[in-house]
Amino acid sequence: MADRILKSGRRRFSVELSPCGGGRRDWRQIYAVYGTGEAHTIAFLLVLAAVFAAMSLLLLVYFSLALELLDRIRPRSVATRFLLGSAGSLAAFFSACLVFAAGSVLHSSLALHWEMAQRMVQAVPDWSAVRSVLDVGCGRGMLLNAVAGRLEKERTSGRVVGLAPRRDQAVAALRRAWAEGVGDRVTCREGDARRLPFPDDYFDVVVSAVHLSEMAAPERARGLGELVRVLKPGGTGVVWDLALGPEYAHRLREMRMDEVRVSDPVTAYLVTSHIVSFRKPAAAGGATEWRATIAL
Repeated sequence: MADRILKSGRRRFSVELSPCGGGRRDWRQIYAVYGTGEAHTIAFLLVLAAVFAAMSLLLLVYFSLALELLDRIRPRSVATRFLLGSAGSLAAFFSACLVFAAGSVLHSSLALHWEMAQRMVQAVPDWSAVRSVLDVGCGRGMLLNAVAGRLEKERTSGRVVGLAPRRDQAVAALRRAWAEGVGDRVTCREGDARRLPFPDDYFDVVVSAVHLSEMAAPERARGLGELVRVLKPGGTGVVWDLALGPEYAHRLREMRMDEVRVSDPVTAYLVTSHIVSFRKPAAAGGATEWRATIAL
């Protein structure tokens, strides 16, 4: 079933690291537990970079021969020399850009993603009274485990639920939680962010990292409305996403959310990203307003 819960249960895992409680980590430690999640993209960019680098090198090595062949078509043409030299330079430039892009994606999926997860945790003003947290689109589990680590640090009875689009992702996220030593505070399940399988006003904190942007605009608006729906009055929501931070802030203000804040821009995956935090009003009087905007 789509909404089947994956209960926390102890599992063996080969990677042993200290409990996930924040702080800085070497990217190799992060990779050991979480991987990149972008291996195909990085490989594709590097293959293209290698192709352009090979083209540039071949033009450099065989420039004279290529020029002789072209001179037979159009002898002593300055334009021919210029175009041939430009082609080699552009190929080298494209190769360097693709290598940079691959490095940016790798950095964004490891060290930067880890850092942004810590920032999202810090955006919640008070964890001492938090008993229930939802991570929408938990992915590899980096934010999920950062939240669980903070709950562990506070020594509360709080737990975090990770929602993943597919069951295998939920299983993998739970496995990583045990690798981080916080598995007893984590439950993972399969579910759709556009139709969260939870009642109204259920969680003290709701978070989501780089998930809603994968949806079309109407579905994205519904997903944001679902985050608000399951959040308890007075609860805190934190969303990190690519390019769409100002849009989320605008939508949240339309839904009459309080304390809507947008962080300074951070470049992630070659685009601008923001962390947007908000608080759901404690009073019930604004319920009609935010419910009416979900389907817009």
